[in-house]
Amino acid sequence: MPIRGSLLFTLLAVASTFAQSAREGRVEFEVAVIRPTATAARAIRIDGAQVHFSGFLLREYIARAYQVRVPQVIGPDWLSSSPFDIDAKFPEGSTPAQVTDMLQTLLADRFSLKQHREQKEIPVYAIVVGKPPLRLKDSGSEPNANSRIEALVNVTVDTSGGTTAVDLGHGSSYTIADGRFEGKRFTGATLASTLERYCDRPVLDMTGITSAFDFSFDVSPQESQVLGMRAALYAGVTLPPQLLNQLDAGGNPLIGALQQLGLKLDARKAPVDVLVVDSVRPMPLEN
Repeated sequence: MPIRGSLLFTLLAVASTFAQSAREGRVEFEVAVIRPTATAARAIRIDGAQVHFSGFLLREYIARAYQVRVPQVIGPDWLSSSPFDIDAKFPEGSTPAQVTDMLQTLLADRFSLKQHREQKEIPVYAIVVGKPPLRLKDSGSEPNANSRIEALVNVTVDTSGGTTAVDLGHGSSYTIADGRFEGKRFTGATLASTLERYCDRPVLDMTGITSAFDFSFDVSPQESQVLGMRAALYAGVTLPPQLLNQLDAGGNPLIGALQQLGLKLDARKAPVDVLVVDSVRPMPLEN
């Protein structure tokens, strides 16, 4: 079905077969369409031979393509100001596991992205095991071993009715409602990547916990407001000065919250791999 819109960029990523692309060392979408997003909701869906991304910022696409966290993408501020939708078709013989490689090719071809990796020592939070007891409940199921796919499929967000509900796919989810933050089927790594959306710096998992668990902790109305503003900043929303001042005064409520679980959010500096954007177009090239 064709996709229509006043600002529509139809990207024919490859005219050759997948086998030819493989010989050239490139993995590409057969057909891809990029357009400015029409929704504030972020979602990823793989449906047969197609993948659909909705509402993600260019900085987030870069992070997904190169398997780094969003704060580890170093580039111009406007990378967090322009959300796009991408609808793409896999070439014959490819698999969903190659989505990140195809995104790399798409970003290079249509956004003229040039980047390099380096390591920098930057402020981070480390999640470590704190004072016992550890209040995590065994979820009764093992996490999906294919974390690369897990991070790309079925990520949906619903913020209606004052409730934040996030489906991370394959049974992993969390909600923030009625003064409670509840997570289902998490690992230490999932917890770190989730809480990073509510922090002002990258969050590293140093718990050593790899089995799946459920958890919940209390948050006050004031703490919920701070978490909401942190999430807005993470998503690229520009907050007015009065809210930024309020945010600075609110500290990080997750430091106390994680103590309820027997965990500790430790502020420190650590060497972290970052992806430096050397150059990139703000809008994709048309055919």
